[in-house]
Amino acid sequence: MTAAMPAEHSILKGTQKNVTLRDGRTITVRRMQPDDVQRSYEFFCALPAEDRQYLRVDVTRRDLVERRTLETDERRTVRVVAEHSGEIVADGTLELEGHGWGNNIAEVRLIVARAWQRLGLGTIMARELFHLASEHRVDRIVARLMRPQAGAHRIFKRLGFHEEFLIPEHVRDQSGAWQDLIIMRCPLDDLWRDLEFELANGDFQRHR
Repeated sequence: MTAAMPAEHSILKGTQKNVTLRDGRTITVRRMQPDDVQRSYEFFCALPAEDRQYLRVDVTRRDLVERRTLETDERRTVRVVAEHSGEIVADGTLELEGHGWGNNIAEVRLIVARAWQRLGLGTIMARELFHLASEHRVDRIVARLMRPQAGAHRIFKRLGFHEEFLIPEHVRDQSGAWQDLIIMRCPLDDLWRDLEFELANGDFQRHR
């Protein structure tokens, strides 16, 4: 049975939400748009090299960022960004399996700029991605990480994900080194319970 979604709906295409974080700054959470190419490229290039090293593609190549931004099929992939003063400060993706055995499974990916971490922004972005998963009738969420991504591992674990598999030396990072792949998974119902607890104990406000 598909997970029940809390009453507040996700951000629809062309709409946005304003959120005040713990430090008083306000960010806008919205769907990624075609004119985000340059903003997205600047966001990824500004990430520390050690953060970029474990991403799936070389985000310092503008052509790959442009393709990622423009060639999104929203039946399979939905991208969400957080923006402050015209700059992207967080990027999230929901990737739907969409067929066969994976019909009710989706993968989530999320990255937050260093200066915007520990403010509840990652939790807010995750909440939007989980709303979108509910609307696509997803039951289970999967996250795939390389072993050195300890910070992301802690975040997903706090949100209720459990490590299901570890495949030794299965993927290469951007330097070409082999890395262990960690696959984490969580039913969407469990994610809502843990995420709503995080939100209830957070110091931020949501605005339309």
